[in-house]
Parts: sequence; C-alpha cells; structure tokens
Amino acid sequence: MRTLLVIIALLVTMVPLRALEPSEIVIVANRLVPSSREVAEHYAAKRGVPKGNIVEIVSSRSEDITREEYDRQLVGTLREKLSDRKDAIKCLLTVYGVPLRVGAKLPSAEEKEQLAELKEKLAVVKKGIADLEKKPNPDAVDLLAARSDLRRFTEREMTLSHQESNACVDSELMLLWWTDYPLARWVPNPLHWQFPAEKRTKSMPPVLLVSRLDGPTPEIAKRLVDDAVEVEKTGLNGKVYVDARGMNFDLKSATDIGYGYGGYDESFREMATLLKAAKFDVTLDNKEELFAANSCPEAALYAGWYALSNYRPCCQFVKGAVAWHLASGEAVTLRDAKSKAWCPNLLTAGVAATLGPVAEPYTIGFPKPSEFFGFLATGKYTLAEVHGRTVYFASWMTVLVGDPLYNPYKTHPMVSLDAVLPSPKGASSLFR
Repeated sequence: MRTLLVIIALLVTMVPLRALEPSEIVIVANRLVPSSREVAEHYAAKRGVPKGNIVEIVSSRSEDITREEYDRQLVGTLREKLSDRKDAIKCLLTVYGVPLRVGAKLPSAEEKEQLAELKEKLAVVKKGIADLEKKPNPDAVDLLAARSDLRRFTEREMTLSHQESNACVDSELMLLWWTDYPLARWVPNPLHWQFPAEKRTKSMPPVLLVSRLDGPTPEIAKRLVDDAVEVEKTGLNGKVYVDARGMNFDLKSATDIGYGYGGYDESFREMATLLKAAKFDVTLDNKEELFAANSCPEAALYAGWYALSNYRPCCQFVKGAVAWHLASGEAVTLRDAKSKAWCPNLLTAGVAATLGPVAEPYTIGFPKPSEFFGFLATGKYTLAEVHGRTVYFASWMTVLVGDPLYNPYKTHPMVSLDAVLPSPKGASSLFR
C-alpha cells in the first residue's frame, strides 16, 4: 500500500504546473452592497485583473440566500455573462456582500407524492424488521432482505427530500457549469489531486476554483489582498503551530480508514512532521487541551481543532499568516464581529487566509492538514489551487477566505512536491 501511495504522489508531480493567472479570475460582487464593488475594484487593481472580469449580481444583502435565489441571481447571471468565456475562466472570487450560504432545495409536488408513498413503505419495512427481531430465532435471510429494503428506501427518501442540500455558496459555485447533479449532500471534487484520472471524462463540464474576500468589515476584506501582495515580495516568515488532540490512529483497527477523528488527528501530526523536516520552526501540541491564550508568538501557519464556535486567541499572527481550525461551524458567519466562530475572529486577528464550514461538514468536509499546508509550502500553487487540490467535495460546506492568487512560498519554496503524500499514511483513497 505504501509503495502504491508513493507512486500516486510521483505521478501527480509529473503533471505540468501552470499557476493561476489574473486574467482567469472573475470577481463576483453584489450591486446592492456599495462596499462590495469597492472590494472588487480594489482587488482588480492590486492583482491586475481586467475590469471586465468584475461581474455584479443583484442579490440578498444578508449572508443567506434561498436555493431559488441562488439559481436565479447567481447561477443565472454568471452563466449569462460568462458563457462566451467558459473555457477561459478558471476561478471565481466572491467578495464582501455576496451571500455566503445557500438554503436547501425543496421537494417538488411530484417528489412530495413519491415521499408520501415511500413513507408508507418505510413504515411497513420497519415494522417487519421489528417483528423479525422479536422472534427467538429470526430467519437470517428474511432479516437481511428487510434491512436491505430499509437501506434502499432510506437512501431514496434522502434523494427525494434533498436532505443536506444546503451548502456554501462558493462550494456550490465550483459546479457553475454543471446543469444536473444531485443536491443530497456533496459531489466528489474532480480537482482533488487523488481524484481518479479515468473519471475525468471529456464530457465532464469544467470545475472552478472558488475563493472569497470577506470578513467583519470591507476593510478586512481588502487587507487580505494587501497583505498577500506585500508578503509575496519576500516570502512568509514565522513559526508553525499545530494543535492536535493526541488521538490514537491505528490503520489496522481503525473504522474510519483515515477520514474520521483519528485519521485527521494523525494528519495534524503528519503536518508537523513534514514541516519540521522542511526546517520550519514547528510547535506540536498533542494533548486534548488547546494552546493557551497568547501562547503562540510569530505565528505564520496554524492548524488545530476542536473548540466548536469557541475561538481562543492563542496566536499572535505575522502578516500573511494562513490559519484554520477544524470544527463544525467556524464559518457560519464571516461578518458578525460578535461571533465566537473561528473564521471571523481569525480574520480580525490579522490572518491573510482561512477556511471553515458554513454548516455541519463532517470531518471529510475539511482538507487533510498535511496535504493542504504541504502543498502550500511547496510554492508551486496559489491559495485557490491548494484548496482546489485538497478539498474533497464540491456542493458542500467549506468556504476558502483569502486572495486566490496568494502564494506565500513562491519566492522560497520549503517543501519538495514529492514529499507531500496522501494523509494519513496508508489510508485508502476516498475516491473509488
């Protein structure tokens, strides 16, 4: 297995690299929020994005939008205005004022009828299973068949009711050019570096990189690009802080095959090992407790978990810092300065880039820390490309906040590309 993973990594490094260009970015602003256009124009001027690449939508001023509004105000507008540049645009940059979260899709009248019929079938199957389980010696074949029916009906119910079809606007926009895809939970991300090449068919529509300039104030949103441009001139310097939890991960006995709590905790430790080997100044906390407040000076990179919506100011960040905290609701808002969520507080504390979920993402809604920060430290990819290569799903919960062109290690790469391996070591690929 280890040999196979190394081969995969080597094959990935053989793919020609071409960095994202300013002309390939479309900036999405909200006409109803004056400061939204200001942030868009500020970014275009700083990064040399053509002014014609600023597209204004007319949408809600709040961070939430309905599915119908999303389809009409965002998807409809963007497809209309970008149809003649479909193959030239690689990245969307949403800015302050653009809604953050899209609501669930509601069942149609026909789907409601099917759900009513399905509800009756589920009731019959559940009663049948309960009756079988009451018997001293239930027939194993009958029980297996009944449980199979229950699983099949439950999956159908999930599809018809569009369960967990709410999502981050930006993650949904990755599939701007996809006209028909399931909205129950997620869609595997074809941009992921481990996505099977044979599944990337010629008929597959383009998948977009998406990033966001946002925060509690428009000034913070503008600062994200200001800091990125300044830091890129000399490179990002500072310390690395990794806040793991000391959870055991044994591949032979693990039930999560690398994608549950144990697998992610191991990836935090692998991140620390990878960056320490690359001569970063790394501090790893492998205890359940979080870093104490104000205990992490000169922080350039930070990754940790799991203080749910309970930001702790453990780090003093250097300009250009990249930091994120793995927990279930750390981007439920980006603009509420009173929120205890990690994303808005990290932005206020001065980081240049962060990421987090707008609703429950499960652990697999996050990139693996070792892969995300490993690729970032190679200097081969911009921030948006790093996220696109390491986030597992589109049409899901994670938002990336930061300048999509930010490449803090471009001038002084710290990690060789072949050193970044699937994490945790030995885990099976999520894409099968």
